[in-house]
Amino acid sequence: MYTDTHAHLYYDELKDQLDSVIERAREASVERIICVSTDLASSQTSISIAEQFDGVFATAGVHPHDAKDAPNDYLMQLKELLTHDKVVAVGEMGLDYFRNFSPSDIQRVIFQSQLELAGELEMPAVIHNRDADEDLLHIIENVSPSKAVIHCFSSDVLIAERALEAGCLLSFTGNVTFGKDSAETVLNATPIDRIMLETDCPFMTPVPYRGKVNEPSNIPFICDRIAEIKQMEPMEVARITSATAQDFFGLSA
Repeated sequence: MYTDTHAHLYYDELKDQLDSVIERAREASVERIICVSTDLASSQTSISIAEQFDGVFATAGVHPHDAKDAPNDYLMQLKELLTHDKVVAVGEMGLDYFRNFSPSDIQRVIFQSQLELAGELEMPAVIHNRDADEDLLHIIENVSPSKAVIHCFSSDVLIAERALEAGCLLSFTGNVTFGKDSAETVLNATPIDRIMLETDCPFMTPVPYRGKVNEPSNIPFICDRIAEIKQMEPMEVARITSATAQDFFGLSA
């Protein structure tokens, strides 16, 4: 059994064919999917999707791209959303200095406040990072969340080691199939029980379908590549990463 810990099922590429997407996921033994939100509106949509399908869960949070648009009472609204039975984490939150769709100072404020909220509510935090390693780790190390994952991990091994030391898990997408030596180095330095699998669909499609729309049914390709790099059996990687996801998100067996 696989768990896709980071999917955006509400994007246009997927939302009109959700029944088929979920069916294909089940056929590929992907039995649990976390639908990760990027703002208050998508948080509501993720919850609605999670209500429709067994094994699908939601998060609620504000992505760094959307930080500038967060209303003054966004934390109050988030708290309400986070009470829903199928909401299992706060996020996606974090920093993105590559695109800088929101000013970096606003990103930092919105990220830290959500990370603190996750701690207050004793919920896991789903973290986005792009070209913001130092500022991101500084906030994580200061707040010391009890549970956090840096999703779609693409930084170098030194950043990975600092993130692991700070208590974070790392999750990996189709990027591990792209043939980059840096991904192999990071994976070899990361204990298997600190790793989770994700598609980040509809983005980050793994080889052999790179360039096409991604979906949860592609998780086995990511699992197989990690197993190859770490010289493990694919089903053992699937078992361990799913158990880690179950514990991290507080999912029932």
